[in-house]
Amino acid sequence: MVDRLVNSEANARRIAMVENCFGSSGQPLAEQGRVLVGEGVLTKMCRKKPKARQFFLFNDILVYGNIVINKKKYNKQHVIPLEEVKLESLKDEGQYRNGWLICTASKSFAVYAATATEKEEWMAHIEKCIEDLLRKSGKQPPSEHAAVWVPDNEASVCMHCKKTQFTVLNRRHHCRKCGSVVCGPCSSKRFVLRGQSDKPLRVCLQCYDELNRERARPPNQPAANAPNPVKAGDNAGSGGDSSQDDDSDDDDERPNAEEKHDEPKFYGDGDKTEETNNHSSKESAK
Repeated sequence: MVDRLVNSEANARRIAMVENCFGSSGQPLAEQGRVLVGEGVLTKMCRKKPKARQFFLFNDILVYGNIVINKKKYNKQHVIPLEEVKLESLKDEGQYRNGWLICTASKSFAVYAATATEKEEWMAHIEKCIEDLLRKSGKQPPSEHAAVWVPDNEASVCMHCKKTQFTVLNRRHHCRKCGSVVCGPCSSKRFVLRGQSDKPLRVCLQCYDELNRERARPPNQPAANAPNPVKAGDNAGSGGDSSQDDDSDDDDERPNAEEKHDEPKFYGDGDKTEETNNHSSKESAK
């Protein structure tokens, strides 16, 4: 009983420290039954380039933010309910190693750990939290997830027409359905994508046609759940989609210095080890 109280107090202190590091820019994280399972730095594949982000794994949510001062201050807090998450391991490719996808209905992205062991630990702990949540709630894992955006630097020309060269004037845009990098004319249509937003989002012409064909099929689900087409000029001016085109945590233009980050900490494992050691010490003292 005492051990449980000590662990509960330690957990409360850890959560308070996370809240303090985000300051007023973050939302309160302390809730009844919430446990901080682990924390550490992962490299997140952002729209413009890979960037280090601080991640906090709780038993019901995954939180991450931009690193302002390592271990002391973070901003641009993002909170992802774990019930919505699906993980998918990525194969090592060139400089991108030890990665996996974090997929949700509204946003999906790739992250990379420093080592294969860290990747294994992160994925195992996240999967365990998801499994426990779904078992307790009786819910089924989500079947649809948002597309992972292709990074800007992987497309010098439009991935749809294969002709338009991207310049300062010819901006890159992302199709919200498939994640491809496309030019303005090839993404002039908009669609309300279920799970991502109630507002019409930019999609490429190919996805727009596919979505319309899908909508025209005999409905297997209520019509209210089907995506709604929107004409190119509706709800958007020439720059109406520009703010939505940006990855909301991708505008940190500080130099991404090569910092040495500590290995991730997973408290459940540490607490068990500590309890075991304490118990062994007491037994030896008898």
